[in-house]
Amino acid sequence: MNSGDILKKVQQHEPSVLGNERFSKSSVLLPLIRKDDDIYILFEVRSHQLNRQPGEICFPGGRIDKTDDSEQAAAIRETTEELGIGQSEIKDVYPLDYMVSPFGMIVYAHAGWIESLDNLNPNPEEVEEVFMVPLTFFMENEPDVYHVDVKVKPEEGFPFELITGGKNYKWRTSKIDEYFYVYDQKVIWGLTAKILSHFIELIRR
Repeated sequence: MNSGDILKKVQQHEPSVLGNERFSKSSVLLPLIRKDDDIYILFEVRSHQLNRQPGEICFPGGRIDKTDDSEQAAAIRETTEELGIGQSEIKDVYPLDYMVSPFGMIVYAHAGWIESLDNLNPNPEEVEEVFMVPLTFFMENEPDVYHVDVKVKPEEGFPFELITGGKNYKWRTSKIDEYFYVYDQKVIWGLTAKILSHFIELIRR
């Protein structure tokens, strides 16, 4: 390989998150709804029959399939499957910031409008119930933020002899911020709350 080959490969490379091919990738929609001259955000309560995060509150969304043309298309498809509505009832979908979790997952968030709730027919295998919260609640109430310590624990057989400091190496530690909103005894937290907080900050600017 010569310098020209190296330069060509670097020039053609499109930057992304390092190691992203090993990350699971999901896409979600923050659904906005106009009702009685007010704006609401729709949430789902995950079915208690699900293996992952049963009973927790979330936005419509899920894993991006190979057949999805884009992250946005995945968010719309998942929303139609979970809420039982047609694509024509979902309008003006635009991307928010995407999130890279410390647990090997990239979440692509979007905001968009659901035109009507008349044809809402949630899939009971995935959705226990749906509910709405006025946008003004989130505009007027800041989330509570708590911190979770992330500690480093090398696996058995880790080659301490190869690094300066050995077993006394000063590993960097970090904290995960966990956001919480509580509305009418509904607890919205985790990635859903982080996406929601980001959205509120965005529209406040």
